[in-house]
Amino acid sequence: MKNVIKWGILGPGAIAHRFVEGLLTIEEAKIAAVGSRDRKRAESFSKQYGIEKSYGSYVELASDPDIDIIYVATPHPFHKECAKLCLDAGKAVLCEKPFTLNARDTLELAELARLRNLFLMEAMWTRFFPAVERTRKWLKEGAIGEVQLFKADFGFGGEHDPKSRILNPELGGGALLDLGIYPVSFASMVFGTQPKNIKSLADIGPTGVDEKCTMLFGYEGGKMASLSASFKTDLINDAWIFGTKGNIHIPDFFKAGKAILTLANGEKEVFDSPYESTGYQFEAIEAIDCIKQGRIESNIMPLDESIAIMETMDSLRTQWQLRYPGEQLL
Repeated sequence: MKNVIKWGILGPGAIAHRFVEGLLTIEEAKIAAVGSRDRKRAESFSKQYGIEKSYGSYVELASDPDIDIIYVATPHPFHKECAKLCLDAGKAVLCEKPFTLNARDTLELAELARLRNLFLMEAMWTRFFPAVERTRKWLKEGAIGEVQLFKADFGFGGEHDPKSRILNPELGGGALLDLGIYPVSFASMVFGTQPKNIKSLADIGPTGVDEKCTMLFGYEGGKMASLSASFKTDLINDAWIFGTKGNIHIPDFFKAGKAILTLANGEKEVFDSPYESTGYQFEAIEAIDCIKQGRIESNIMPLDESIAIMETMDSLRTQWQLRYPGEQLL
């Protein structure tokens, strides 16, 4: 069994910088190489972080025999082809969220990883913070009784260039895939299933993608979730889980450093867990643990759940009649 897991970084964009900063805090991780379609970008990235090898193509990176796992950090529409390239080369993959543009593509990757007996996981970093881990523990213990309602918002305002990635349909732009996936995925974690009923509204902007959206989910037994995402305005970005015996509040849930349990009788427990670096190290630690244990899926972010979440988001976009260029939904 290897003591150190060697990583390759595919796509040296902004989020890759934050991921690598987190990865550098892990003793069991070594960043072996970075790959970009632009060799100069790869060389600059490798120099900044002291990475030994840099490649001017993704194929070269995937073909490096020294690499155990590759972190895919390209824009959304390229996740599928890049992850497939790595899996075909025999590499484990941690793929940035959203896994792909739609459930059809996520299912294809999951089937390939299982066929090749290779680790594959969506990099939903929110799942792996200690505060979220404690939240799952409280829910499993029934600390707040039976969950009845979940509420979460995620949004940032400001002026955005219509040609920017986040508003460009060619690059999978839109509030749902960039921001809304966080509350949608968190709701999936809280309820352990996908909604039976989905009602939503979306503000489709001039570029043809959703600039803000609101979602109401209905589950069996009258349970509900109220979610929203926006590029047009700052939202509170907190998550609330309301049960029959109390509630759990997670401030800034997408980068959670704290969880607050409040019982109906007024008792309160604050789990305060500030973390070093960027916080991206926690998802990397999960991937490393899975590889060392010979597991090809994470129990915290399993492939079937990632597929189901993508199906939910496909349903939302179907309601909005929003499809990306050349896309086929299930």
